[in-house]
Amino acid sequence: MFTGIIEAFGQVEKVDRQVENISFWLSCPFVNELKVDQSLAHDGVCLTVDKIQDSTYRVTAIPETLSRTNLDNWSVGTLVNLERCLSAHGRFDGHIVQGHVDTVGRCSRIESYENNWRLFFEYPTNTKHISVEKGSICINGVSLTVVDSGENTFSVAIIPYTWEHTNLGKLSEGSFVNLEFDVIGKYVAKMLGQQV
Repeated sequence: MFTGIIEAFGQVEKVDRQVENISFWLSCPFVNELKVDQSLAHDGVCLTVDKIQDSTYRVTAIPETLSRTNLDNWSVGTLVNLERCLSAHGRFDGHIVQGHVDTVGRCSRIESYENNWRLFFEYPTNTKHISVEKGSICINGVSLTVVDSGENTFSVAIIPYTWEHTNLGKLSEGSFVNLEFDVIGKYVAKMLGQQV
């Protein structure tokens, strides 16, 4: 489990494309603290460290993961938001994030103000996922609060710290992002008969 509080950037150093899978080699500030078989959220996608070599580590994405995320767009040099899983004695600063991305969304508009930003997103209409005003949403692994919610659209407000310390500050209009909707909302929708 994760909380959506980003620890550091990882950088893609190498991409190995196999027949169906894609393996990524990344560097990050805490690579010497990682171990094989450890779960790590990459732009909100829970991936398992399967190899560590020198100052890099490897994770592998299979077709199911690739079909629901934007990982297929990663290339050498891509900066990725990283979060290690929550420890049993850790502080719960964000919201419940599973690292199970629901769908890819698209940044449709960016509004820049004096010292904050408003990002607008849309996601496929063929999904039944919902956002709720003042509810939680996870974008590229970042725990955020929904400002406005519409049908297959929502917006979030970004403070300077988040803009500078996550890759949300590197988005442009048209950028694709990983979305994980609030798990509590998904269970409520399921109980009320809405398939998600």
